[in-house]
Amino acid sequence: MRTAIALAATIALAGGGVTATADRASAAPVTPSPIAQAGTAAVKGSAKDGYQVYSRTSEAIRYTRTYDGIRVYGGDLIVRLKNGKVTGTSVGLAKPLSLSTKPSVTALSARAKATSAFRGKITSSGTPELFVDASDGTGKLAWETVISGWQPDGQTPSRLHVITDALTGAVRGSFDEIESVSGTGNSIYSGPVAIETTANDTGFSLTDPVRGGGYTCDMGNRTSGTCAVFTDDDNLWGTGANADRASAAVDAHFGAATTFDYFKNVHGRDGIFGTGVGVPSRVHYGSAYVNAFWDGAQMTYGDGSGNAKPLVALDVAGHEMSHGVTEHVVPGGLTYAGEPGGLNEATSDIFGSMVEFYANSTADAGDYDIGEKIDIRGTGAPLRYMYDPAKDGSSHGCWSTTTKNVDVHYSSGVANHFFFDLAEGTGVTAYGTSPLCGSAAPVAGVGREKASAIWFRALSNYFISSTTYAQARGYTLSAAADLYGFCGTEYKAVQASWTAVNVAGDDFCSAGNDFTLALSAPSVAVDPGTSGTVTVATTAINGDPEPITFTAGVVPAGVTVSFDPATVTAGEPTTVTVTADPGTPRSSAPVTITATAPSVTRAVSLAVSVNSSAGCTGTNGDDVAIPDNTTVTSTITIADCAVTPSSTASVEVHIVHTYIGDLVITLLAPDGTAYVLHNRAGGGTDNINQTYTVNLSAEAPNGPWVLQVRDAASADIGKIDSWSLSL
Repeated sequence: MRTAIALAATIALAGGGVTATADRASAAPVTPSPIAQAGTAAVKGSAKDGYQVYSRTSEAIRYTRTYDGIRVYGGDLIVRLKNGKVTGTSVGLAKPLSLSTKPSVTALSARAKATSAFRGKITSSGTPELFVDASDGTGKLAWETVISGWQPDGQTPSRLHVITDALTGAVRGSFDEIESVSGTGNSIYSGPVAIETTANDTGFSLTDPVRGGGYTCDMGNRTSGTCAVFTDDDNLWGTGANADRASAAVDAHFGAATTFDYFKNVHGRDGIFGTGVGVPSRVHYGSAYVNAFWDGAQMTYGDGSGNAKPLVALDVAGHEMSHGVTEHVVPGGLTYAGEPGGLNEATSDIFGSMVEFYANSTADAGDYDIGEKIDIRGTGAPLRYMYDPAKDGSSHGCWSTTTKNVDVHYSSGVANHFFFDLAEGTGVTAYGTSPLCGSAAPVAGVGREKASAIWFRALSNYFISSTTYAQARGYTLSAAADLYGFCGTEYKAVQASWTAVNVAGDDFCSAGNDFTLALSAPSVAVDPGTSGTVTVATTAINGDPEPITFTAGVVPAGVTVSFDPATVTAGEPTTVTVTADPGTPRSSAPVTITATAPSVTRAVSLAVSVNSSAGCTGTNGDDVAIPDNTTVTSTITIADCAVTPSSTASVEVHIVHTYIGDLVITLLAPDGTAYVLHNRAGGGTDNINQTYTVNLSAEAPNGPWVLQVRDAASADIGKIDSWSLSL
């Protein structure tokens, strides 16, 4: 049931600057705030929560959240409105926060741990900030420390955010604030273009007076110091050849202007930041620097191999500056890991491609290849293919339970593939052949204008920092209904396009009151004697919101499923708790979650797994250095496992390494049998954070299990950070 926040004489939106005081004498009516209208259950609120307005439109208000006065990462939410009435929410928390905010680990210890996690040259370390890390839907007290410096190449800047547990000191994760794309360029890409400049007493400067003063400057092949704005006496810039330093500047200036115009003219957003302020572009950065990056405030381009191939391609500019849009629309951006990280990268690929189409350049015609001009592999092949992501050998073109474990540049393939299918359709197209996943039906595209409008509205009005693929399906459906009508051609195309990439959901339409369901995660795994939770979001998509009651279908032996609350109003979420009794055997099965309203009944499938029994799992968290051209090992000894290992045993591996294409990773059973997990795949991708499924049913469980890692090449080193085995 909807639970309203208790209202007294004063109604306050904590931290958001919204306060209304009732006049006891006049007894004038007071309109509850949107948070109060939605209710504590809908926003997963607690008595210690505060809410701050991040952005607002007439249809949606974004909030950030604090708990006991400290920031909650992953606590952001959206309250959607229609005619002043709440119609739904997007919330990442699985349940209200309840935790102590007194750390056991000091800020000094957190900084030391963060410093040890940095690879490269450190120039400064920030003061650790105590906050609540709710990026996984639950709240953990943590320290965030920002370590600044240079990556191992000595030219790429880094601002690494390291998250450490404030109770145990363990590193929970990290992400680099500076988002980049590496590659090798082979030309000056844009050809003859018109650009906006500023006249001055001595001539002209490459400063755009039309787009908020965005300028383009020359770093002089240095990584620091003054960046000199380009000037010219006749307003004729560059020759189209790299020998003229202004030629690369023209491409960068044109890329910044085109990206600014695309977001303003197509989506109504006033530039990258939404404030009308232009974007600085730094060119000729570093020496033979084969990279381009967005650092949160500006674009930077290297000159490529031999300083002969500037990385100023139009879709590279659009991609990187779209990261700026994402991080300013969603507070802090979509979390740069797992499925939200894949959606983050896909958003940049999508809009980078749309910028290229918008430019309508004959020299660099629009397409769905990413980075095709910079030739990162030296073979003429693009970085990624939106129409068939798996074509690059690493990206996921079809969603699976392992998608969340791969690098975000590869998990992005699922959303890229979805977008291509929505825009252009499946099968043979003018831009490439888009394959179907499984037994999905062919899709007829609705055009890139409608597809990009749907994606931008989902980003603006529905996506929060922890959005998953399952949620993205529901959010884009809601965006399509908002723009083009419920169950219209566009709505059905969104349904079909997600199904075509294996992101399943209900493909229904009705004329009466209706709602959709979206799981925060497609599966939940628990140990015997423990519980796990997921959230089911409901969205009223037609007619009036109705009460919805949840029930669970057949569950594995020893497992119970409960709902809190068991009944909600369409637009509110419920928390699903899966509990395994002590001694419950290992199992895995789908559980049907049924939602019943007076007008219609909907259902969604949740994959429920019970992990190995006690004694059949182990973890080794000791760091083991991996030198060049060396084989190292790490051992887990299983002593008390009384069952036969499973055909779907799991090996979770966390390795820090700057070139995982050097690595061969093998699991050695106690009898010496070798199971190869990773064999020199992934190229220059940083780090391995992946769970491998292995058939160990022929093995005896007890004894030493060894993770063997061989570095088979020179130049890059790393360490085994930790690994776990579940038989």
